[in-house]
Amino acid sequence: MPFVENICNYRSLSIVGLEKNTGKTVCLNYLLGRLNELGVSTAVTSIGVDGEQVDSVYATAKPEIRLYEGMQFITSERHYAQRRLVSDILAVGEQRTALGRLVTARVLCPGKVLLSGAATTGMLRKQIGQFERQGVQLTVVDGALSRLSLASPTVTEAMILATGAAVSPNLQQLISRTRFLYRLINLPEVDSDLRSRLAHIPSGLWAIDSKKEVHDLGIASVFMLGRGEDNLFQYGCSFFAAGAVSDRLLKYLAAQPSIKDTVLIVRDFTKLFITPETYAEFTRRGGTLLMLQRSRLIAVCLNPTSPQGYTLNSAEACQQLSEALGCPVYDVMKCPRP
Repeated sequence: MPFVENICNYRSLSIVGLEKNTGKTVCLNYLLGRLNELGVSTAVTSIGVDGEQVDSVYATAKPEIRLYEGMQFITSERHYAQRRLVSDILAVGEQRTALGRLVTARVLCPGKVLLSGAATTGMLRKQIGQFERQGVQLTVVDGALSRLSLASPTVTEAMILATGAAVSPNLQQLISRTRFLYRLINLPEVDSDLRSRLAHIPSGLWAIDSKKEVHDLGIASVFMLGRGEDNLFQYGCSFFAAGAVSDRLLKYLAAQPSIKDTVLIVRDFTKLFITPETYAEFTRRGGTLLMLQRSRLIAVCLNPTSPQGYTLNSAEACQQLSEALGCPVYDVMKCPRP
């Protein structure tokens, strides 16, 4: 697959699913096999638990994670003891998780492993940085459930999106949900000058005037909007929301007379907790939504089978979704195995 070589241009990659059981582990195994063939030094970690043999919700069989000689990985003490490969321990972390300390190891003989990694994205960023300093070319992060926060550009440089029949048995609904997230991922970025002015702001709602000067509106969160509505437009119609953004803010801005001049900047797409209907109304009325930093989407992969037992036609689903997104969509189960 052409996207595998594109991945080699980045130092870190997350694999995230639109829902649980959309084929993240299958995609991960395909990717690890190809990276091994290409001789790319690779480290693998996870948030949550991944690689289990049986799905904890549906009690269905799941593919295990297969690692190759030379690859590094991080998992908990408990799951390290259960590994089915030969490895050399490189480090044992001091911080404890529910499953024990985190063990960093290098694979000596290929096999399978259960991954249970960092509890927070902050821990994950430290792990990625550590691997980079050691000269690892690519760190791959496999996320439990549908945790999109891993795909934030503040965590990993690039991402793969997994979607599929588990999202909806109806192909058009599947396409609609995937297309909406794809649009959010690919929202345009602000210019580099404005990005440098906003990047250090940790929280709150801020105004940006015509000279690109940034002003604190005294609103700690968009969820506290009611406390500062009267002064919201004192510096103009451009705003930066440093934290999460919900429908409430977009609906409020869309109802204002100045909506056609309104620009809302968010940190990245993982901070958006909005519905397609609200986003459509905001943009229809003339509002503009921008990203401080855009996630680099490398590929969209599709799993045509759901754990409930229904299966979509893979070729038809990939073709229609590809046409809707305007980019290739891959079913890795149909690809030659590495």
